[in-house]
Order: sequence, then structure tokens, then C-alpha cells
Amino acid sequence: MEAIPPIPPRILIVDDDDSVRDVISVLLREEGYNCVVASGAEMALDVAAQEETPLVISDMKMPGKDGLWLLENLRERYPDTSVIMLTGYGDTESAVDCLRRGAVDYLLKPPKLTDLIRAIERALAKRRIELARKRYQKKLERKVRDRTTELRNALRDIANTYQNTLLALVAALDAREHETSDHSQRVVRYTSTIAERMGIKGQELEEIGRGALLHDIGKIGVPDAVLLKPGKLTPDEWMEMRKHPDIGFQMIQNIPFLSTPAQIVLSHQERFDGKGYPRNLQRHEIHIGARIFAVADTLDAMTSDRPYRKGTTFANAIAEIDRCSGTQFDPEVVKAFLAIGEQGLIKIKEDMHNRKLNLVQPEAQQDADATLARFTDDLDEIDQSIPGPSESSESTSDHSGPPPPEPIVLSVVSGGRQGSSRE
Repeated sequence: MEAIPPIPPRILIVDDDDSVRDVISVLLREEGYNCVVASGAEMALDVAAQEETPLVISDMKMPGKDGLWLLENLRERYPDTSVIMLTGYGDTESAVDCLRRGAVDYLLKPPKLTDLIRAIERALAKRRIELARKRYQKKLERKVRDRTTELRNALRDIANTYQNTLLALVAALDAREHETSDHSQRVVRYTSTIAERMGIKGQELEEIGRGALLHDIGKIGVPDAVLLKPGKLTPDEWMEMRKHPDIGFQMIQNIPFLSTPAQIVLSHQERFDGKGYPRNLQRHEIHIGARIFAVADTLDAMTSDRPYRKGTTFANAIAEIDRCSGTQFDPEVVKAFLAIGEQGLIKIKEDMHNRKLNLVQPEAQQDADATLARFTDDLDEIDQSIPGPSESSESTSDHSGPPPPEPIVLSVVSGGRQGSSRE
């Protein structure tokens, strides 16, 4: 089977002189080229638009639109088309101008056939190389995009794995303290909302959120006898409890993506007036994330129910935080906190509660019918085991558990009840 000969390249010859145009086209056809002609620059653009034209040979001087005008329009509309300019004037300035504007070569009229053929071959070879380079570049760009997408997905998976690991770690700590993970999640939301109100965004906002999430990670190193003690702590036990910022910092400081959150963990018990711990930092010596967290954590501590006391209202908590602005809390952080407003803060808590219900409800619904039948059989027995009003009051008066809580404001802000200060 004979090989199909390659299709000869299409060459457009542009010249207002019929004789020059015809001679060049005849000679090139004899050399095997596919030639088309045009008598002017505007006509040449129309011919070039009809079919791909690898090469244009154009006269420099033509009535109306000249060769330079055609050269510029071809470079703009068909950048892959090579252009050889012909002129009857031998000044080097015109040659330099043509080359500067994108022509691949420049020949004097009438050109020698051998010179013209060499110029055509150089131009077509240069074009082939340029097209091959562009194809390679596009292929390379496509590979880069594909690899970038793969890398971005991999990094996203890693980030999700990191985040899920941190959430699991915090949930384990909350379970150890008989606390729900809602506390950690709410503190993160409050902290992030205040930070956004202060204009913090991007990576800094993410790092502050991680610091808020991990703030109590150091309590893993606190003995259960101290951490879970229902009553007041002794001075020695307080010394153990106050080690948890340092313990948490040591745990995560060498993890690269947690280096900034580690600073927040270390400083989350500092006070704006320098009366906190463990380093007695004050004002702007304290990381901004820790200053924001202090307000968020106090809000959640005051408005959440605990075994030893009921949570107070958001209005009371907001008023107390405002009162402690400049002493316990950074005034700028408090200003941003107050700008969110009581309803805005309540909505954050309600939204998180509703989201949790929406996640739990479908799973719970699957077992609802089975559990309903089982619990119904036990209702009578459960009702009989519940003490009456008089019996309940007697058992309460005899209870030997922790003493009645002090006022909620003092317990959280001033550390009156030891349990509150361990939030």
C-alpha cells in the first residue's frame, strides 16, 4: 500500500502588481506549494479567513492598506501564520521595522527563487517548531492542572483527616470530663464570629478556630482525681490544674500546622490585666486568638448548665463581660463581641443545637419503632420508682454532695467555684 503524500502547505501571495504576483505563484506551484493570491491587504484577510494559511508572502508597498497593516492584522487574528515581507526598497530601517512587528523574514523584490525557497522553508520550519512547542505547553499545562487538582484533593483529604482527628481528640477529652462536645464546638463558633467581626479572616481565622477547639487539650495530663473533683480544689490540686496550658502547648507545639494554635492553648488562661496564668502576660503580649477565646469561653461557661449550677441568661453574661472589659478582657475584643448582639449570640447556640438534632434525628428514627415497644413495657415500673414530692425533698436535704453554688457571675469571672474556672 502506497503512502499518501502530505498535503502541500497553503501559501497566500499578496501584491498589487499582477505580474509579480503571478510569477511568484507559478514558480512556487512548480515547487509543489499550494498557492492562492490576493491583490490587496483587505482581500488577503478575507482569503486567510477561508482556510488555514500557514504562510503569507506580502508586498510592503501597496495602495490603500499596506503590508505593515496586513502584518499587524495577521499577527492579531492568526498568530500561527508566518509572514515574509517583500519590498523594492533596500533600506535596513524598513527591514528592522518588519521583523520587530512579527515578520519572520524580509526579501528584496524581485526575490531570487533560491532565496525565496530557503526563506519559505525557514518560515515553515519555524512555524512547525512553534506549533509543536505550543502543543507541548498545552499538554504540560493540562498535566499541571490535573496534578494540581489531584494535589488539592489530597490536601483537602489530609486537612479533613486532621480536622476529624482533632474533633475526635476533643470529644474524647469532653467525654472524660463528662462534658458534651457541644461546649468545644460552641466556643469555636463564638470565637470565630468575634474574630470575623474584628476583620480577621483566611488562614489566621482558621488557626484561631483550631486554638479555640484545642484550648483544654492539656487536661489530658491532669489526674482524674483533680479534673473530676466535684468540690473545691486544694492549693496543691490547683497547682496541678494550672499546668494544663503548658501540657497542651508541649503536646502540639512541634506539629507544624498547629504552631499558632499552640500559642493560643498556652495563653488561653491569661488575663488582659496580667493576672492570669501560666506566664502572667498582659495586654498585647497575649495572642489575639487567646484574647478572643477568653470572651467566648466565658460566655459559654456562664450560659451553659452544669451539674453544680444552672446557666445564667445571655443578657447577664454579656453585661458581666462588658463590666470586666479592660481587666479580664481586651476592650477591643469586647467591643466586637458586643457588636454581635444578644440575639446574634443566642442564634449561634440555637443553630448549633438544631444542626445537631438534624444530624441525629434520621439515625434515631431508624430505631424508633423497636425502642418504643421496649420502653413502653417499662413505663409503669419507672413511674413507680420515682419518689414523691416529700420523699424527694428529704433525700435532697440529706445529700452529701457538693455545696450550693455561689452566684454564677462570681463563679465564672472571679473563680469563686473551682468547677467553673476549669471550663
